[in-house]
Amino acid sequence: MNKATTNKKIELAEFQAHSHDICEHYLDGQPYDRLRVVNEARFCLAQSAEAMLEAGKRLIVLKEHEPHGDFVQIVESQLGMDERIARRLMQAATKFLSPKLQGKNQKLLALGKTKLYELMVEDDDELEALADGGTVAGLDLDDIDTMSTRELRKALRKARDDSDAKEQVIADKNRKLDELATKSKKLKTIPLDEQLAQIQAEADARCFDVQCQIRVQLTAALEAVAEFAQASNMDIHAWQKGQLDQIDSALLHLREELGVPRDAEGAPWEEQSA
Repeated sequence: MNKATTNKKIELAEFQAHSHDICEHYLDGQPYDRLRVVNEARFCLAQSAEAMLEAGKRLIVLKEHEPHGDFVQIVESQLGMDERIARRLMQAATKFLSPKLQGKNQKLLALGKTKLYELMVEDDDELEALADGGTVAGLDLDDIDTMSTRELRKALRKARDDSDAKEQVIADKNRKLDELATKSKKLKTIPLDEQLAQIQAEADARCFDVQCQIRVQLTAALEAVAEFAQASNMDIHAWQKGQLDQIDSALLHLREELGVPRDAEGAPWEEQSA
């Protein structure tokens, strides 16, 4: 027996083992038969969310047994669907039939096909918690059931955006801490008065930037609103007061943090005491 023949036998044995595992997992141990699997997939496509997963399972079996070109031809010609849709069905089957969701997916299936598609991007742990009475993006099963698919999509997207924003804030904070640590090490190598001068120079630049933003950019923005309101005969006094009060509040908070209060007339207490 030559080497090529031996390799082919090994490949055949490996494929048969792989086929057995796929059929055992997705076809309850039934042997692979292309015609039967295609017909079953076609039937499942017209059914409920549970049948959608059954169709996805059969698409997985087809994909694992057929060459890629044949698989695409079967999907498009015999099942009448786009390959991207087939891919989503396979992803749904893989996601909602995962070991973590065994015995719990019936609660999720009751949500319907389109909502399951939206939930596919969530982690298995989060879906498991949802099925056990927990929440995803602050929504429990009852909330999701009463929402439209569009509302669910919007809520999930907002939750992901908020999560990404929080992670970015944490990353930025860690980066700044690293930068400060690096600067601190460098500063220790020079005299104390020079260290203070360098730190003050950086703070001076930041304070100047804030003053410029208030005196130029913020002033221009608020004046534009005021001019529009005056031309339209609209009262925006309460809105203006709210915006400026928030800025005052931020400055007062900074003074409290630094222990530099203002006196009753608004001047810094150091000037009065001088």
